[in-house]
Amino acid sequence: MTDQSPLFGVYGAPPREVAEAAAGAIQFSPLVPGSARLEDLTEGALAGVTLLAPPGTVERRYAMAQSLRALSPEGLLTIAALKDKGGSRLRKELEAFGCTVNEESRRHHRICTVRRPATPVGLDEAIADGAPRFHDGLNAWTQPGVFSWDRVDPGSALLVKTLTPLAGKGADFGAGIGFLSKAALACPKVESLLLIDSDRRAIDAARRNIDDPRATFAWADVRAAGIEPGSLDFAIMNPPFHDGGAEDKQLGQTFIRQAANALRRSGTLWIVANRHLPYEKVLAEVFKVSPSRADIAGYKVFEARK
Repeated sequence: MTDQSPLFGVYGAPPREVAEAAAGAIQFSPLVPGSARLEDLTEGALAGVTLLAPPGTVERRYAMAQSLRALSPEGLLTIAALKDKGGSRLRKELEAFGCTVNEESRRHHRICTVRRPATPVGLDEAIADGAPRFHDGLNAWTQPGVFSWDRVDPGSALLVKTLTPLAGKGADFGAGIGFLSKAALACPKVESLLLIDSDRRAIDAARRNIDDPRATFAWADVRAAGIEPGSLDFAIMNPPFHDGGAEDKQLGQTFIRQAANALRRSGTLWIVANRHLPYEKVLAEVFKVSPSRADIAGYKVFEARK
C-alpha cells in the first residue's frame, strides 16, 4: 500500500447495480479471508471506499467510522444496505458523524454518498464501541459482529454438555471465538485441534482465548480450507446457516460433507443444529451411522461416525 496512485477500498460485496466499487479496490471485509485490515490503515490513506453496511448497529457504525478515518480529506464514501437491514438508518448515522448525505434508493437498498468532512464527529467513540474487548460474562475476548459475540449460543452450550471425551487429531469447523474448542481441548487425549473460521475477528479473538500448544488457527472458508482427506479423528461444529444475511440450508450441509471428507474411517463428527434444519439426509449419505444424542429446546445434537 505504498503506491503513490490513489487507493480505493471496498468492504464486503455490494451488488454492482447498487454500488460499484472502483477498479482495483482493496477488499477490507473481515469476512473475506485474506483481505486487508481497515484498522491498520493510516488516516487519510484512501481516496474512496465502497461499503456494504453490516446489519448490526454497532458493527455498522464501527465500519463507517473506520472508513471515514481512513479517507483522505473530501474522500468519497459510498455505503449501501438493504432497507430492512440498516438501510433506513444510514442517513441518520452518517449525519451523526458530521457528514452531508446524498441518499437514493435502488433495488431495495438505500445508498448514501458522503465526502469525508474536515472534522468528523464521534469516530473514536464508534470505533471504541465496535472494537475487540474482553467480555466478563463470557470470560473471553470477543467483538461485535462475530457469531454470538456477547452470549453463549444455546446450541453450542448443548453440544458441550453432550460431548463425550475426544481423542486424537481434530478440527472445529466454524470455530468462532473458540467456545467449542475450549471444551475439546479440555480432553487430555486430544493431540491437536485446528480452529477454522471465515471471520478474521473471530479467529483473532480465538487466538487470545485459547493458549494451548495443541491449537492451530486458520482464517479460511471451511468450503475451501484444504484439509487433507482422512487426516482427522474427530470434528466438532455448530455450522452457520446464513450466508450474506439470507438463510442458506446448503451451507451447513456443505460443512458436513467437508467434515466427512476430512475424517478418517471410523472418525466422528459431533454437530449441533437448529431443529428445523434438514441435516439428517446428508448425514446418512456420508456417514455410516449418525444417532441423535440430544434434542432439547429447539436444538439437536448428532454423533456421526464415518
